[in-house]
Order: sequence, then C-alpha cells, then structure tokens
Amino acid sequence: MQWCFLCNLLLLALPCWGFLPNFWSQVLTLAWDSRTHQYLTERAILNVTLETLRASGTPENQARMGRGFWRAVGEVAKSNAAMDFLSSTRSDPVYHFDSEQVESATVMLRQFWAHTLLSVRANQYARARSSLGQLFHSLQDFYSHSNWVEMGQRFIYLHLLHPEEAAVPLAERDTPTCMECFSATCRNNLHPGLTNREQGYPLLTTGYFSSSPPKPEGKCSHGGVLDGSRTMGARGGINKDSTAPLFSPHHYLHQVAAGLAEEATAAVLRDLRDTVGVQPFLRLFSVKQVPALVFVLDTTGSMFEEITAARLRAHSIIQSRASGPERLGTFLLVPFHDPEVGPVYETEDPSQFMEYMENLMALGGGDEPEMCLSAIQLALTHSPPLSEIFVFTDASPKDAHLFDVVKALALDKQSKVTFLLTEDPKYTTESRGRRRRRKKRGLSPNRFDLYSSLSAASGGLTIFTSNSDIHRVSSIVEDNTAADKVTLLHVESEEDSTSLHSFRVDSSVTDVTLHIAGVLRESVLTDPSGQTQSLLSPGGTLAVCQQFEGLHRIHLLPPIQPGPWSLRAKSDGRITFSVIANSSVDFFYYFATVTNETHPGLARVEGSPIAGTSAFLVLSVTGLNRDTTFSHVTLLGSEEQSLEQVFLNSSSMASPSVEELVGWVESIPRVPFSVRLTGRDGRGNRLERVAAEMIHPTHVQIQVSSVPLLVPGHSTTVDFDITNHGPERLFSLTADDDCGYLHTTGPHRFPVGEREQFHGQVGLHTPAGARAGATVTLTLTVQALNSADGNYAVVYLPVVPPDPDTSPPSCTAALLDSSCAASCTNSTWSVSVALSDRGRSGLAALQLQRGDGVLTRFSGLAPTRQEGGTEEREVRLESGDPPLNLSQWASSQPLWLTYTSSCCSRRAELLVWDSAGNMKRCHLTSEQLSDRGTDANRARPVSTTRALLFIILFFFDKD
Repeated sequence: MQWCFLCNLLLLALPCWGFLPNFWSQVLTLAWDSRTHQYLTERAILNVTLETLRASGTPENQARMGRGFWRAVGEVAKSNAAMDFLSSTRSDPVYHFDSEQVESATVMLRQFWAHTLLSVRANQYARARSSLGQLFHSLQDFYSHSNWVEMGQRFIYLHLLHPEEAAVPLAERDTPTCMECFSATCRNNLHPGLTNREQGYPLLTTGYFSSSPPKPEGKCSHGGVLDGSRTMGARGGINKDSTAPLFSPHHYLHQVAAGLAEEATAAVLRDLRDTVGVQPFLRLFSVKQVPALVFVLDTTGSMFEEITAARLRAHSIIQSRASGPERLGTFLLVPFHDPEVGPVYETEDPSQFMEYMENLMALGGGDEPEMCLSAIQLALTHSPPLSEIFVFTDASPKDAHLFDVVKALALDKQSKVTFLLTEDPKYTTESRGRRRRRKKRGLSPNRFDLYSSLSAASGGLTIFTSNSDIHRVSSIVEDNTAADKVTLLHVESEEDSTSLHSFRVDSSVTDVTLHIAGVLRESVLTDPSGQTQSLLSPGGTLAVCQQFEGLHRIHLLPPIQPGPWSLRAKSDGRITFSVIANSSVDFFYYFATVTNETHPGLARVEGSPIAGTSAFLVLSVTGLNRDTTFSHVTLLGSEEQSLEQVFLNSSSMASPSVEELVGWVESIPRVPFSVRLTGRDGRGNRLERVAAEMIHPTHVQIQVSSVPLLVPGHSTTVDFDITNHGPERLFSLTADDDCGYLHTTGPHRFPVGEREQFHGQVGLHTPAGARAGATVTLTLTVQALNSADGNYAVVYLPVVPPDPDTSPPSCTAALLDSSCAASCTNSTWSVSVALSDRGRSGLAALQLQRGDGVLTRFSGLAPTRQEGGTEEREVRLESGDPPLNLSQWASSQPLWLTYTSSCCSRRAELLVWDSAGNMKRCHLTSEQLSDRGTDANRARPVSTTRALLFIILFFFDKD
C-alpha cells in the first residue's frame, strides 16, 4: 500500500472510545503493539474453545476448526466493533463505561449476558453472537476507561457480572478524582484516595469524554489529543486504549489493562459454556461445522419422484457423515405448496430428520404457481450461515414479491440456493415438461427466471432436469455439502456460445468435481501438461464423466496434477460451470470504509458496496500452513474478465492458522463482480480460491440506526437511513419480517435528492404470547424506480421478557470438619453448603464441576419398591456426573448439602443454576470457602457446635 495513501488515512484518525476496535486502528494511530477489541475477542474465543475441545477429548487442531468457526468469531468481533461505529451506541457513555456511568453500564452489561443466555437456549445463535459481542465491548472498555488498574488490581472485577460479589465504592459526583496533567503522558494524576488503600478504601471512577455529559470540575477526562474535555480541569486523562501517548495518557498501563480485559472475556466464555453446556457452546461458534443439509420441497401431487430422490440422498449423506470426525450438522426441511408453507422441521438428530422425510407425502396441487420463495425465506431464517439450500420443485413462484427479501437473506448469510427443477420452460407441448400437472395455456417460458437470478446471485445452480433423472442429478447435494468444500471456479456463460474457462489446482486440493448445468454440444478438458479429454464421453485418462438431463458431473481422476486446467465448451443455451474441491484453505471477506465519527478503524459496509467509491477489502483466510502466502485479489466480471486487481497486506490475527489480509480498492466496479483470491502453496504452485456469489454494486445505501429489543405485548420502531449516491430520483421501500410483527412501514415511495438522506422507520408489535428468546428477522430493501439500483439491510431483533430474573443463586458455607494431616491419604475434610435463589425463578440444577469428593443430601421420604413403604433417600453427586435437577426442592428456604473429600484433594467447585439460567460458581477448599476468590464471604474452620449456631443464624437472617 502506498505510503502517501497511508498518510492521508492518518489525517482521518479520531478519538478512541475504548480499546481500538480492529486491526486497522493500529495503523491509523501508529500504535502497532496495541491490543484491539478484535484481537482480545478472537484470542479469548479461540483459547476457550480449544480448552473446551481438550476437556471433551476432541482433537484441537486450529487449522481444522473450520470456515464456519472463523465466520462465527468474526460475527462476535463485528458486533463488538460496531459499538464504536453505530450512531445509537458510539456516543453513549453507558455502553463504554465512560463519564462515571458505572452503575448504569453494569446494568447494561448484565442485560447483555441475560440476552446472550436467552438466545443460546433458544438456538438463536446469530442473535447470541451479536449480544455477546456487545457484552465483550463494554466489559473490555471497563479495564481501559476506569482506574481499576491504577488501584493496583491484577485480577478481574467480578462484581460487574456477578452482583453477589463484593463491589468497590464509586466516587461521588462532588468527589474530585484527578489532578492536573500538562503532558501527553499522565503519571500519578489520580487523587491518592482513589488508589491508595492507606488513605481509605479505593474509589472507582471512569473518565469523561468530550462534552456529553459535561465534565464536573476536578473529574478525570478520557484523554487523548481529540478529547474535547481534556483541557478542562482537571486536565489530562486516564484512558489505556492504546500504547500511543497521543491518544492514551495512561498508555504505559495498556498491556496490563488489555491482559485483564482478555482474562475477563475468557471468564465470560467459560461461564457461558458451563451454563449452557459444551455442545450448545460449540454450536454457538460453529466449531468443526459441516454445511447444513437444507431441503425446500414442493409437496404437490406431481412431486413423488423428487421427494423420493431427496429422501434417498439425505439417507446417503447421513450414513457418510456418521463415520467422519465432524459433527453431523444441522438438518432442516421446509415443505410447501399453495397456499401452505412449512412448518419448519429443524433438528441435529439424523434419525428425527429421516422421520420427517419419511412422513412427507406428495398430495393435491396440479396447477401453477406455488409458494416457493416463502419457503426459501423460512429456510434462510432458520438455517445457519454458509448453508447450502436445495429447492426441489416443478412450479414457478406465486410469491414473486419476496424475491428481493430472499436475495438479501441469502447474501447476508452467505448461503447458496440451488434449484432442481423437473420442468423445462423451453418445452410447451404435452409430451415434455409438466407431464403430470394440469397444463395451463399462456405459461411464460421465463417464469423460472427469478430462480435463475437467485441462484446466480448466491453462487448456486439452477438445473432443469427430468423426473427420471432427478435422483442422479441430486448427487450434487452430496458434493456440495461435503466438509472442507472450496470453490475453484464459478461462472455463467452467455447463451449459445463457445467459451474457454480455466481453474487452478494446488497441493492442498483433493477430490475435484466439475458441475456443468445446462446443455453441452462440445466440451474438452485440458490438464496442465496439455493432455485433453472430451467430457461428452463417459471415461478417459483425466476424469470420469456422468451425463444426466440438465447436468454434467465430472470427477478428476487421482493423482490430480497441480497447475492450470482449462475447459472449453460450446453450449445450447445458458450454461453454468462450477468447480469444487476439498481443501482446508478457504476465505471469506467484506468491504469496509474508514470511520469518520468517534473512533478510528474500519467499519464494515452492510449490504452491497457503492459503485465508483473507494473501499477496503478485508479477507480472512482459513486453514493455513506456514508456507502458504497470498498476494492479491482479482475482481471478476460476469464473464470472468478482470475488472481490478487488489494487492494485499497482512494484519495480525489471534491464530497462526488464520490470516487477515487487507487491500485498497480504488474504485468499486459499476458492474456485478465476484472475488478471486490468489497466492502460492508450500510447493510454489499458484493457489486460487473463488467466492461464488455475485456482488451487485449500487448507488443507494440503507443503514439501520437502531436495533431495539422486542417485549411481548409492546410496540417498537426500527429507525433507518437511506443515502442516495446517484441523481435525484424516486425510491420504493419493502419491509418484511418472518413472524408477521410488522404493522407500520412508513411511505412506500419517496424522492431522495442527490447526495441526500431519507430518514424513516418501521413499526413492529410483538404479541403478548411471543416466546422470549425468539429472534425476529427483519429485512429492509430499497429500490430506485425504473433502475436496477437497490440495496438491503437485515437485522435480527430479540424477544426478551419484560422483567427478567438476572440474579444468580447464592452459595454460603461453613467448614464443619478438617482433620487433614501431613499424610493426606487417611484424612478427610467436609463442608456444609447452603444454596438459595436470590431471584424469582427458583433453584434448577447443581453440578460438581471439580473435586474428587462427594456431595450428599438426604432428600427426605421417598416411596420404596414395596407398596406403601417409604425410606430416606440419599442423593450423591460426584465430579463428572450430569447436573442434578433441583426443581423438586423448590422452596423459599435454603437447600443444605455436605461435601466430603480426601485431604489429597483440597479444592472443589460447584455450579448452581436457577430456572432463568443464571449461574453461580461456588469454590470450596479444605481451609476456607471463597466465592470466586474474593475477600467476601470467607468461611473459617469451626466446630460442630459453632456450625449449628451458624445454621440457626443463617435461617434467622433469611426470615
């Protein structure tokens, strides 16, 4: 990247409101060794995930975490960084622990935690990643913006997310907190009373930023060259955002603050894992995720062969995955006809999915069209990102008005939609085409064009085949849902043309498969040595070829020679070429612009990029080894022509198996394009990967400025801004949600002047019976009338309870007996533990997380096996046992248990949950009990008599 351009970017640098948001902030501030929000988040997620895999006995190879994992991590990092970029959050001190808003910020932090838990428990993982990123941002900001580090604290502040933990007193509004500082580096500018234990208990404070809210005299500023409050008394600042003195007066404490922020982030992840369980935690981050198997099936009477083909293909995929190391993945089925759509059958149990498939019946129907796009919309909102969606039908869409919404969802989730159509629109006689549906005169031969447009935009295929060939054609389902599938070529040719295409094979690639959708008249494959083979013949020295109606499926024979391969073809009509292979090396990307608001960094461009403008292209390359390098990206037109080359520079990432690359795009092309990444493998072979989806540049932008929470029984609004980068013209707005909560959408048509904005809002009403934890997917699309210019925004709105229980259970203990001697073998210690719920939910579950002892309780009288008899039953819990259900003991009184252990194991940890999902960790030792290692609630050894007194006092206190 040219240095003159970098210098121009430095002029755009603006003040920091937290740790720098992402890698580009380091460039803008010249703080190369600063730890950013992105780095802290990625590193904590990676470390805790690997720790979880180790504990569960799963191999922890970082390079095999999968593309889905790194995309999920990127979603959390994106949500984290967006707190500094969104107009609704970037200037609010509550989101950043600024301006002494500690109590309000702590409440907000606990709400983020509650929303994350709610979403994970409802399997709404995209929404959970969003709220988790918000939580991480605020939590990390605390250590940079407060005086916690200056107090000499070297452990995390547990009270932020655990209200039962000891709290540090806050400085009052009239308490001076800082002294004057006249240099860039401010050492010892905090009042001694805030940091020195000898002068009283330290007080907690945070810095004020700019003029909102105004800083009282004598208070600390955030600080930094562009903080407007830094010149007001007391001058200076205390932020530790970076290692640059120009931006961070306490830059010398940055690494300490960053270390605590990372530790706190990891602690949240461990709490989350222990609260929701290992498998939901791994699903949250798509660890070793294989592509979801998603079927959208027309169930009208003419679809018997198609349903049978899908059923057999699903069975084959499940069988092959059962013997592999990865998880079986998500299975999803959406049936449809007219007017019925759904229900959505979603499961991770392959037996349950096959039961759904077996119960499908092809009944009724017989006419055109059907509710196909509505079914695809349901599939997209319920399936995970990076899914492959396969649509089986022989009817055109009745719901064409949903096309823009469905296309937006597919692009937002980077999911591919492939159509298997047992109807060829070119045939209009009774002898071909819809042989079993009642023919209607006047059916347009272009009635399937929306399907072709959707598959082309998302990187899928549209295949016109026959009922007799549908089972063999459906083999593409297995090919495209294989683990570690990458794309080497994806291009669509013009009608009735001769075309020449090329793709490259590198040393990391295996199992290369070519799919050619359409009708070939001639086709020749050439390997790097010049050897050729016709693809119209079944066999040869280079490949095995299968020819079905509408599809050619070609497998290259091993050993596959690395280097450039070419494919020359002459077609009858439009044809699509797709070359896929197995490889761990893949990439995903986004466009970004330099923010010019309150924080230096790269803000992700949502929706389609703006044609003719400059932007950054940011890529994450997964599955790397140390010998693989990448040099540039080529923006390819629809005919594979090069529109622009973008040279890449590397940035730092949390893992050596993933590389983040950034390039400068001088001008976004004005025509649709795709992205091809180029580099070299360890043997010097040229390496190429292609993103199959087509990007459609535009001159209009739509941005959602607020993402509210949905409360059952209440109404709310979502604000958005539309910016016109073209001439003055008329626009139309379409709003759609997957739950039917929309009730007002504002003007449907409106003019917007050149370089002007239109501010609007849509209203939603959440029914009183809406399920807490659900997510409503709202899709907004804007279109210029009489023009192809359009754009989209997709937001995920969580449904939350009106008054959630956020108080965790409590754990109190007294050491009853400890006879530990020098030799631990024959001695034991025991402790009495009282559990109670502080909130309204009641105790739900208990688990002995760590410890070699036994947790016991006499549960009272229980029926014996003999009729009418009872006995006193003892409940025993050991480490490794599943959580014990406590709901049967729901009571306002504490639940008492006894933990007994050999003195050779002197520590134990209990996990206690309430019915709302709040968790409490209870740490026990043979010498004392401490909740999370704080000074509060420590228990000392006591005699049996004193223990009884302790219990009496405990009950007296509760009453």
